[in-house]
Amino acid sequence: MATTNITIRIDAELKKQAEEVLDELGMNFTTAYTVFTKQLVRDGRFPFVPDSKRPKKNTLAAMKEADDIISGKEMAKSYKNAAELFGDIDGEV
Repeated sequence: MATTNITIRIDAELKKQAEEVLDELGMNFTTAYTVFTKQLVRDGRFPFVPDSKRPKKNTLAAMKEADDIISGKEMAKSYKNAAELFGDIDGEV
């Protein structure tokens, strides 16, 4: 299959942010654009509906904190059972 080049202009910061997301997904711009184009041709319409289901900054921070606790980088209070947890909660209220 013959290939061709496509040149686009995009804001440098937006490109950087997109590359970070694509890297998390294990692909680059070429792969992402190819996927987009194949779906566009196959379906005859825009292949997705934009949404905002990506985690917000505070959710990402909480996820990092959880990872740090799991990895031992950060200490967190633990409980032996639910009764101990609820007892502590009741004591803080």
